[in-house]
Amino acid sequence: MQSIFIVEDDESIVKSLSAFLSSEGFLVESATGSASALVSLRNKNYDLIILDLHLSDGDGFSLFKEIRTFSDTPVIFLTASSDEGSIVKGLEIGGDDYISKPFRPRELVARIRRVIRGRNAGASIQFGNIVVDSEKGIVTKNGEEVQLSALEYRILMLFATNRGILLTRERLLEEIWDIAGDFVNDNTLTVYIKRIREKIEDNPAEPTIIKTVRGMGYRLD
Repeated sequence: MQSIFIVEDDESIVKSLSAFLSSEGFLVESATGSASALVSLRNKNYDLIILDLHLSDGDGFSLFKEIRTFSDTPVIFLTASSDEGSIVKGLEIGGDDYISKPFRPRELVARIRRVIRGRNAGASIQFGNIVVDSEKGIVTKNGEEVQLSALEYRILMLFATNRGILLTRERLLEEIWDIAGDFVNDNTLTVYIKRIREKIEDNPAEPTIIKTVRGMGYRLD
């Protein structure tokens, strides 16, 4: 499971955001100040940091620069909606993305997944006899290239970068629209997953890679 570390001094935001991200399949930890955040971040690796720029015990920019002395973990800044100067500065010093308060939790989740995917873009992902080379944009099975359409590849990448996490049909449709800009409805999603299984599974009738979680969605093991 992918891990998120939240640095935010508003405990109500931390509580609600932690609950929502946990429901989306993330492991979540948090700190309410710079000093406690640094202790945790120096002792454990996370997949992404959500960092509020305005902390009660320090400046979010200063904390970001300190984090960068020992970690390249991607960072999404939380900013006030009217604070355009902070947004620009945060991106200029190396932040990966930002979101303004108040924000929609699902929009933040989409940004989190986009940033993590971007950081993993040059990596090869392997599961069983399947290898996804995201740098070259190819998939191989037992060393032989598997011919996938652009949208089939995008769907498989969603599973590969969320391995072990239940992906509901609603989330898949939402993510495909966001990534591809193509219209895919519930029926065509079923067809695409069937096609992917026919190409990567040894026995598509009894899939062992992309499994159906009845009544809920799919999961790549």
